[in-house]
Amino acid sequence: MKCKILKNPVELGIEAAAYSADLINKAIKEKGKARIVLSTGASQFDTIKALVKEDVDWSKVEMFHLDEYVGLSEEHPASFRKYLKERFVSQINLKKAYFVNGEGNVEQNINELTKELRKEPVDVALIGIGENAHIAFNDPPADFDTKEAYIVVNLDDACKNQQVGEGWFPTIDDVPKQAISMTVFQIMQSKVIVSCVPYKVKANAIKALLDNDLTNKVPATMLKTHSDFILFLDEDSASLMDKSKI
Repeated sequence: MKCKILKNPVELGIEAAAYSADLINKAIKEKGKARIVLSTGASQFDTIKALVKEDVDWSKVEMFHLDEYVGLSEEHPASFRKYLKERFVSQINLKKAYFVNGEGNVEQNINELTKELRKEPVDVALIGIGENAHIAFNDPPADFDTKEAYIVVNLDDACKNQQVGEGWFPTIDDVPKQAISMTVFQIMQSKVIVSCVPYKVKANAIKALLDNDLTNKVPATMLKTHSDFILFLDEDSASLMDKSKI
């Protein structure tokens, strides 16, 4: 595991975007294309804003994303499809975007997406870490055993409260009870994992990540077992961590 601590979320986003762009360009140079996974949520705003400004031939890049609420319309402000289309896809000349769709026949949607995802490896996965240390929507205790690519999960109250706190929903009762999430196993198949985790509200999760050995009660601990994992923090999210552990 590598870790970089930046002054604030903007500097974090700029540095993480440059790091990710270098990896994407390396993949394009080596094989003529690249495949990436993107996270969403408030913590990814600055990284995505910086990433679309990087010098990348996006026409050679395929994008997948991590998760989506079950039964939520794409027009809803909290839709992750809406988030990525507005902040990323519409800003660049992307080769192809594959979205998690929680509407309609969920099982069929998962099967079709899995088929596309598993055609070739993912080169770079930008994986956020939640306030409860979830990755994607794999809340604790996360399923570390399934080998599926995407599963339907039940969201815990800590996760729901994060969505309310970020302003996506007015109350916890408005947050959908379920979501489709990329599994921990599938995330770990990515060649490189880049985690961008700013803000004070993430400090406890970062402390838990570093203080604990592998446990599904702190899902992000799985990332530490990856052979090429880098964690980007700002001063606030790093404020509770023991820096001797990195």
